[in-house]
Amino acid sequence: MRLASGQEVLVARVLTAEGIAGLGFSLRLDATEARHMAEWAAGARAEKPRLEPALGHAWETAYVSGAAIPWDSEPEFSRLKWLCA
Repeated sequence: MRLASGQEVLVARVLTAEGIAGLGFSLRLDATEARHMAEWAAGARAEKPRLEPALGHAWETAYVSGAAIPWDSEPEFSRLKWLCA
């Protein structure tokens, strides 16, 4: 996905067998980083993955501080279409 700033971000979504969805992202376009973050958000990973902020983006700042990630701060995020609900 392209951020409003023009930077690209990789967004991952996992869905557990119980139907719990989790989201993750990587500004380094690292699929493993994004997937691990999404697994943690869905409760499928016990330890919160470490993240070294790359841009100081609102998503990074929130994740590192333990706050809710403001997904809606990026207009293009709402346009993503997921294969399963």
